Order: sequence, then structure tokens, then C-alpha cells
Amino acid sequence: MKTLVLSVCVALGTACAMSAIADPPAASSTSVGTFVKDSAITTKVKAKLAAKHLSTLTNISVDTDKNGVVWLSGMAPTKDAKDLAEMITKDTEGVTSVHNDIVVQ
Repeated sequence: MKTLVLSVCVALGTACAMSAIADPPAASSTSVGTFVKDSAITTKVKAKLAAKHLSTLTNISVDTDKNGVVWLSGMAPTKDAKDLAEMITKDTEGVTSVHNDIVVQ
């Protein structure tokens, strides 16, 4: 009896696994590779902003979508600081476009 139950469990597990292979997740789901790419771009932008040693650029949030589009938000003391953050971001590998929502104080 135990063998029969174990066999049924194995068969059901195999059937479920085969079903998952045959029916891949919808295109709208986020893959791990895409998340890693997004995170890498965000990290590169943040590192470049920090490398400028401007304390004003440390108050900026950076978000990246799966297409390499970057959103900048936060506060900057001058328009020049806001523009510098955008320029640095545009010059980062993997960035396709930039939405600069930084507010000048």
C-alpha cells in the first residue's frame, strides 16, 4: 500500500512538472534575469552619483525598469545638480532613457 501511494505521488509530481514546462509563465511575469539587469543598472547609476562626492546627489532615488528606463527622484539644491544627475545617468551603460523627477529645493 505504501508503495502504491508513493508511486501515485511521484506520478502526480512528474505530471505537474511536465505541465509547468509545457505552459510557461505569462509574458508579463518578471524573470530573475531581468531583475538582475535592472538592479545592475540601478547600482551602476548610484555608484556613479556617489563617485562625484556631491552630498546633494546622495539624496536621489534611482529606479530602473526592465527596458533600461531610469527614473530619478528626490531633492537637489540647484538645477545644476539636477542636470548633473541626469547627465551621469544617461551616460551609464544599459540606460535607454531617463525620467528626471528630481525637485529643486
